[in-house]
Amino acid sequence: MEKIHTTLTQVVEDIQAFYDPKTHHFLTLNGVGMDAQCVEVQWIFTRYDKDETTLFYTLVQEDETIPSIASIIPSAMISQRELVDMFGIAVEGSPKGLYLDEDSLQKPLSLGCAI
Repeated sequence: MEKIHTTLTQVVEDIQAFYDPKTHHFLTLNGVGMDAQCVEVQWIFTRYDKDETTLFYTLVQEDETIPSIASIIPSAMISQRELVDMFGIAVEGSPKGLYLDEDSLQKPLSLGCAI
């Protein structure tokens, strides 16, 4: 797996330069809790023609907003909304409430979540 570090200001440009829908499949957008205020966000791609995975990643503080890649990959909107619900990380244009009701435990995958 190739891991490529990016930044919040660069991620859309990096993915746009990398992504070719004829050769790459957007697999998912992951969040990995690093501590109570920080999540590593991972955009994961595979190739159609090779056993090759590419992961773009950056660290996001709880008060930062992630730019959306849905203009490049429309199906990313679902993963982005899941990240909003499960970690409480804001993503441009992605409202919360896709997976969790208002009375559900909020941001349950966040390490800062009080159970």
